Amino acid sequence: MQELLNIDQNVVYQVPRYQREYSWQRSQWDELFDDLIESDRSQGHFLGTIICVNQSVDTTDASVLELIDGQQRMTTLSLLLAALLKALRAHDSDLDDEGRADVVNLRRHLAYAKNPPRPRLIPQHQNRNHDDYLNVLADGGTGVKAPEVPNVGNRRIMKAYRHFQNRIASLIGESTGEEAAATILDILEKARRAIIVKIEVGSASDAYVLFESLNNRGLPLTPIDLIKNTLLASTDTAGDQGIDEVFETWTNLLENLGDTYNVQERFFRQFYSAFSSELPTVQGVSAITRSNLIRVYEVLINDDRDALVKRLAAAGVLYRRIIGNTQGDSDLDRELMRLVRAQGTTAHIVLLYLFTYRERLDLDDTALTEITALLTNFMVRRHLTGTPPTHRLARLFASLIDDVAKLSGKQIVNTIRSRLMAESASDDQFRDRLLGSIYEDNPDVARFILATLAEHAMTDEVWTDLWDLKSNKYVWTMEHVFPQGGNVPKAWEDMVGGPENVAVIRNELLHSLGNLTLTGYNSSLSNRKFEDKRDHTNEKGRYTGFRNGLSLNADLADANAWTADQMRERRQRLAGQAFDLFRLDARPSR
Repeated sequence: MQELLNIDQNVVYQVPRYQREYSWQRSQWDELFDDLIESDRSQGHFLGTIICVNQSVDTTDASVLELIDGQQRMTTLSLLLAALLKALRAHDSDLDDEGRADVVNLRRHLAYAKNPPRPRLIPQHQNRNHDDYLNVLADGGTGVKAPEVPNVGNRRIMKAYRHFQNRIASLIGESTGEEAAATILDILEKARRAIIVKIEVGSASDAYVLFESLNNRGLPLTPIDLIKNTLLASTDTAGDQGIDEVFETWTNLLENLGDTYNVQERFFRQFYSAFSSELPTVQGVSAITRSNLIRVYEVLINDDRDALVKRLAAAGVLYRRIIGNTQGDSDLDRELMRLVRAQGTTAHIVLLYLFTYRERLDLDDTALTEITALLTNFMVRRHLTGTPPTHRLARLFASLIDDVAKLSGKQIVNTIRSRLMAESASDDQFRDRLLGSIYEDNPDVARFILATLAEHAMTDEVWTDLWDLKSNKYVWTMEHVFPQGGNVPKAWEDMVGGPENVAVIRNELLHSLGNLTLTGYNSSLSNRKFEDKRDHTNEKGRYTGFRNGLSLNADLADANAWTADQMRERRQRLAGQAFDLFRLDARPSR
């Protein structure tokens, strides 16, 4: 490690701006720290390989090595060294001359001699990585100037630094004076003797070839990472389009898709499924899967990289709207969001195609709204009945594209409706599931059905957002009116007529529409008596129980008890309403 940060050489390691931000977490910090502590001081612990490209311009200044692979390890080690520097400075009076020399050298490992000192590691700027790292170096005592940034302690760079400080303090324990200083110096020596193999290559494309086999210590590269690396390597090799330009397009694409990896991967799979008839054939691939995703895109990149990048970028803009990332307020945007909430993302295959060619297909917002509503209803029915099976869904939506590719306007709407009706479970099967234990069948879809029933009765004047989030959790949650816990309170047992009726409710009605509702204070209601749940209010005196104003709770608000017969009546009524709302033969009016 000390050779990588040689104090006699002005070597700077710069993380390219297209690398992902610092992402190691506590488990990885501890693994690295523990490996170092447990290592044999005479041999040094092997920490893997880093790959660099020499980007030096002015040979009289620092040698700049672009850190293509290994930024997570180099950043983490630097944060540990900064924590050790601060700990040693706190024990300056306990050090001998050799120990003080170690402090001077450690400072120069982290920042090379300039006026003012400059950091040897330059993280990228995403999520304040660079500014936070400068604050760490300043706090450690390197002499590096730090910018003022808000919330510096809330992000991962500073958290890792503080974590290492705590680990060092824990090892020191109750030791003081020279004994404590000796413990810190021992950790430092093990860190300096750690072995990292540096491979310096001539270009980014050479570096990317080594990525998959040599990334043996950092967070695993995802298929999306590898597709990006293949794309950038191809750009660097071709030399006809700047790597920065391609990276900028890639960055914009991922911003449109959002931060969730599953959404990103789904987009790349659905893009190929939607447009496979227009793209190069990939030998041996009948359907794109996680296992062949990289191979498919390697073929597409090698065939026509620039055309592919252009098509992906355009599709990404449309996909952003399809998945609800635009926060639009039109009827179409609301219906697109309903499809996502109904767990209907598999249907985005056909929507991506329709949105791309909407002008040629003569599809206006009204038609696309109707199609999206059909897809939502179909997916609700599918999730409750299991028909068609999951493994057939992607092929179904891809085949819909073939059905409508040469049609236009209303023909497309009618064709999709007919095909979905043919593929869906029968009305009798759907009605039976609505009358069953839908919470057990699929709690997410049960919540969606309840929310749809409530929303259908709302007007603009009394609209309530039942999908509002607080701390990434729904404010409005499902509530079992009759408690679902194993120990039924005595008040409930008496109200329903004794243990036999409790057994009937638990076997037949507990998880049905008749016993489910939405409230904003589920944890506050729990196993309370029925009248307490009904009349519950908050500190401002507003009803938060079953008298919360939702039409869904109208019968509960007026009831004095909640028995099996009342649950059956409510189940029958709500199931009938839901059946009408999720029909495929006609879209209900609101």
